[in-house]
Amino acid sequence: MAAVDSFQLLYREIARSCSCYMETLALVGACYTASKAVIFMRDCYSLIRLHFIPRLVSHRDLRQQYGQWALICGASEAIAKAYAEELARHGICVILISSDISNLADTAKAISDTYGVEAILIEADFSQGPSACKPIKDAISGKDIGFIVNSMDGSLDLSQGFMDLSESVVWDTINRNIVAATLVTRLALPKMVDRGKGAVVHISAGHCLCPTSRKAALSASTAFLDNFSRSLHYEYGHRGVFVQSLLPFRVSSQGSEGYIPVGWLVPSPRVYASHTLSTLGISHRTTGYWPHTIQFRLVQCMPEWVWMLGSRIFTRAT
Repeated sequence: MAAVDSFQLLYREIARSCSCYMETLALVGACYTASKAVIFMRDCYSLIRLHFIPRLVSHRDLRQQYGQWALICGASEAIAKAYAEELARHGICVILISSDISNLADTAKAISDTYGVEAILIEADFSQGPSACKPIKDAISGKDIGFIVNSMDGSLDLSQGFMDLSESVVWDTINRNIVAATLVTRLALPKMVDRGKGAVVHISAGHCLCPTSRKAALSASTAFLDNFSRSLHYEYGHRGVFVQSLLPFRVSSQGSEGYIPVGWLVPSPRVYASHTLSTLGISHRTTGYWPHTIQFRLVQCMPEWVWMLGSRIFTRAT
């Protein structure tokens, strides 16, 4: 009986001495839970403010807000084509730049016939060096360029080890993604700054957040475009030029019956372009599409080793 009383006494003494620590831990836990709740509510508000409210407001006059012409580099890409069509729907004339314009003639004609705007094609191979800039300079001379849109080259999205890439593929990756975006922006940006208005949009990919297995060169290019956009924003945002970094995840590719969405996570290029244009002037760095924003937040919370494991499995499967 004495042993039992001694144990109960010991337990009461230990509980009394630890009570202050338990209260402290409970307070820390409550603060942590409250902070996470506040962050969750903030993210929900940001999601609604960025992706839903702008689509409910009245039509914006993009020509008045930014300018009459759009310069679109990498126009052969599905998202860039859809973005050009969406701008044309708002009355913006487009200049489509690609290293191969043979497959853009129908697109340019369709844009002109459907929306009644001018659509100019320019063939520019940036692997040729500064000579690629001359036709672009001639095309933008005297024009009110309000939009610069640079898109990643999806044809270079190869699942290969870096050492397995040929030198030509490495050069193409650098020239078509990094050099092209940098030079096109440099050519048209000064007039925007002089007028005090304009928009620069760089379309890279959501996986720029983390390194991607067997896509080292392309992954680094996406990170370059994202960082380039953010740097330009701090340099010229206060001078009237809105710079946006678009970080989409998967968008449907073209099949025999056109662009078919795989689901709400994988929109068609036209749906994606419509959503992302509504974010212009609101967010400097966004996925442009609300389901992709949810994916983006999940990737941000994901440990890098989990991302790398998933990327290895995915690249092997494809």
